[in-house]
Amino acid sequence: MQFNELNIQPEILKAIEEMGYQTPSEIQEQSIPVLLEGKDVIGRSNTGTGKTAAFGIPAISAISRDVNKGIEVLILCPTRELAMQACNELKKFSKYMPWVKPCAVYGGASMEKQIFELKRGANIIVGTPGRVMDHMDRRTIKLNTLREIILDEADEMLNMGFREDIEEILKKVPEERQTVLFSATMPPAILAITKLYQKEPVLIKVENKTRTVDTVEQFYYEVPMGRKTDALQLLLLVHEPSLSMIFCNTKSMVDELTETLCAKGFKAAGIHGDMKQSQRTQVMDRFKSGKTPILIATDVAARGIDVENIDAVFNFDLPQDTEYYIHRIGRTGRAGKTGAAYTLISGRKQVYQLRDIMKSTKAEITEKPLPSTDEIKLKKLTKITDKVKLAIDSGKCDEGSALLSQLVSQGYSAEQVASAMLGLKAAKENKALPEFVRAVPRETARGNVNTVKVYLSVGRQQKIAPNFILGALVDSTGMTGKSFGKIDIYDKFSTVEVPETDSDHVIDSMNNGKINGNKITARIFDSKDNVKKQGEGSRSRDDRRSSYRPKRDSKDRNVNRGTKKHY
Repeated sequence: MQFNELNIQPEILKAIEEMGYQTPSEIQEQSIPVLLEGKDVIGRSNTGTGKTAAFGIPAISAISRDVNKGIEVLILCPTRELAMQACNELKKFSKYMPWVKPCAVYGGASMEKQIFELKRGANIIVGTPGRVMDHMDRRTIKLNTLREIILDEADEMLNMGFREDIEEILKKVPEERQTVLFSATMPPAILAITKLYQKEPVLIKVENKTRTVDTVEQFYYEVPMGRKTDALQLLLLVHEPSLSMIFCNTKSMVDELTETLCAKGFKAAGIHGDMKQSQRTQVMDRFKSGKTPILIATDVAARGIDVENIDAVFNFDLPQDTEYYIHRIGRTGRAGKTGAAYTLISGRKQVYQLRDIMKSTKAEITEKPLPSTDEIKLKKLTKITDKVKLAIDSGKCDEGSALLSQLVSQGYSAEQVASAMLGLKAAKENKALPEFVRAVPRETARGNVNTVKVYLSVGRQQKIAPNFILGALVDSTGMTGKSFGKIDIYDKFSTVEVPETDSDHVIDSMNNGKINGNKITARIFDSKDNVKKQGEGSRSRDDRRSSYRPKRDSKDRNVNRGTKKHY
């Protein structure tokens, strides 16, 4: 089917043709005719299937040429980015319809500018629920002439806590109206809204035949607790994506990670809901132009971001559900191009969560070991060598030759100069390498390896039990329960035997962590740490401690027993 078979106005068809669209998507093909008839619609379709055009084309088709008609269409979106994007799309579709005047209203932008634009005769409002309510309270948006209301990404709006605002708006619009709802999922709350506010809606359900996840290579890495930032740096250095997005679950994590990566020499910027709109716009402009090749975002802030040529997506935090995962990795691998998604996980719980995502998406997410710093150094040295060879072969060494002659005249050999220059270049390239990174040791068998005791600053007075300590060790270090030896618990501290080769990793992973809600410090146990020094009184050590040694069986029962419950 072609767009000209959908009874669309010539002005819109001309704009569509200029935009390069030839055939409608499935959701557009099914929705446009029904919406043009004025029927209520429930559209169920995943992101990226062309929903904006599906509801936008019929919306502008019915706009009156009477400029004094008032606001005729209201489109509610969950985020400012989606509102801006939808408004821009409507402007493109109505390029040859000067009587159609879309206006975007959203929080974080100047209220005065929005009021000015509204007073110029806007007849389609695209906005976030909160800002629309603000304008309604100010009487700068009057909905008494409204004939259609559209809820875009309705499930996401409910997830963000907009249900009360949405219902308040729906109660204040004329009863004789067309009500349209588009959603990727249909939870009970959505069904409740449709039952209350729609009249005999037509259900249009479209399954995305080629899910975005099928076009993206997907990998995951198990890393120790507290080492995700180091692991992310390694991945950025080894893959060197031209344009990439990193997803975090919280605004604070976005800020923290942005600051850390920038301090390490990466060109990165963060975006989240607490930023002013001018800041967000500036960040997005720099990202789209490639001036800032790394964008760090929350799921909500990333809604509506549509940027081509993103090479890679990194899940710094594991997404909260499968749909978020699909939205995230769908930022890459677009328009027939290849893309890659890398997910960092720590601890058994996240392993299970990732397995659920794999099962739900029916996609293979391959486990890979983290690249070592030696691998990255070798890659960077090879890159430097290739550049030097290219410069020599192309004859572009005039300035270098002059500088070499000058240094040779001062008594330095050409070999010394070349070695120093290459060394400086290599040091600069390796500046961003983390000081300490260790991949998760999957199966460390203790056998006859040398062990040392590690001191942990919690004991019986904090109601610590051996399985609490073992569980914390396993989740923090990524090592198995079989890797650890005898655990002794005293009144105010505990000790655990660990492989000597892993002691630095254990101490680093456990420091400032928590066991059973108690913040701890960890260090090598000193034989001078006698009971009396630790405030244990004068009784002998054997009288004051309880001991525990993990059993060495294949199922590692001690790790699985009660760990998740206690810390």
